[in-house]
Amino acid sequence: MKGKGIVVGVTGGIAAYKAAELVRLLVREEAVVRVAMTANAARFVAPLTFEALSGNRILCDMWGPEAGAMDHISLGQEADLVIVAPATANFIGKMANGIGDDFLSTMLLAATAPVLVCPAMNVKMYGNPVVQKNLEVLKDRGVTVMEPGEGQLACRSEGKGRLPDPPEIVEEAQRLLSPRDLQGMRILVTAGPTVEPLDPVRYITNRSSGKMGYAVARAAWRRGASVVLVSGPTCIAPPRGVDFKPVRTAFEMRDTVFALAPRTHVIVKAAAVADYRPKSTADQKIKKGPRALTLDLEKNPDILAELGKTDTFSGILVGFAAETEELLGNAEAKLKAKNLDMIVANDVSRKDAGFETDTNAVKILFREGRMEETPLLGKDQVADLLLDRIKVLWEDRGERRRGD
Repeated sequence: MKGKGIVVGVTGGIAAYKAAELVRLLVREEAVVRVAMTANAARFVAPLTFEALSGNRILCDMWGPEAGAMDHISLGQEADLVIVAPATANFIGKMANGIGDDFLSTMLLAATAPVLVCPAMNVKMYGNPVVQKNLEVLKDRGVTVMEPGEGQLACRSEGKGRLPDPPEIVEEAQRLLSPRDLQGMRILVTAGPTVEPLDPVRYITNRSSGKMGYAVARAAWRRGASVVLVSGPTCIAPPRGVDFKPVRTAFEMRDTVFALAPRTHVIVKAAAVADYRPKSTADQKIKKGPRALTLDLEKNPDILAELGKTDTFSGILVGFAAETEELLGNAEAKLKAKNLDMIVANDVSRKDAGFETDTNAVKILFREGRMEETPLLGKDQVADLLLDRIKVLWEDRGERRRGD
């Protein structure tokens, strides 16, 4: 979102206080944020709050000294995206019926940028047929409308009507600002560790946090792909828009992946599958005794190698190599032995890359022998770069199919 111009329209509902966090998150993503408020919104949150957070003057009054003569025309045309959050029932009615009686509503009449509307109101208001009809009118005009959240509302009633959480709004904004260049592709991503039980309270696992795989799934969804995320246990919430398949053991992951593989164009195996599992699992907790405990292990299935050999999957196969030594040599051997199209190698002994970090520095090896190296980047950036390379591989394969 770096450098993208985003207008946040704040209307007069109690959820206006959450718009401050939305602006903060957008600024953190390096967007250029302008805030336009209705007069009633300024009753809930002082304009100075948004000015401090955005670093730009706030537009409230069509005739005020802060508004330029043509700001109501130019702002929504020069922006890359307009977000109305919260959008009250009253303001949704204005938008649907073409009413422009203040700065924000007039700006939206002239806006040519994509518009994202985030409703927030009492559950009965939201369910009112008039409000629902107005939302349908907006959708038919190409406006993106987020579903409100459910739970306890400010009026102490329960139901649908809460403003979506600001991180979810940012995620939707990122989707709207992303190229839709992966539409039509079905991508399966595996992520996280697997856990192999020893008894009801203990298991064998590894340090994988799942951050890289989740970043790939999230980026693929933003870019229009149909995404399935098969994940071992992590502390990360499933990304919006993906089909989430939680698993625990290597065998559960294998069964899930192979069930989905025939309907998949691309498989990205970012999960750190445990290489071994206990040979036997105790039904009850193993008690600590005076002697040392010897643990017998047996090999888990190599899901990536099986995918590289199977006839049921003929798409693009991408693996990851988490290494602590001989990074390129080990990755190249894995690429060839498992019949991969591409492998992403990273040195997990580094403190700023690999497991449990928000950054990564990878080497990408391709089947034909080419290698590409990235600097230290955020994992979201690495994810988009990997998808760029996967898209080229998929297009090249399509050209070869047409050539045959």
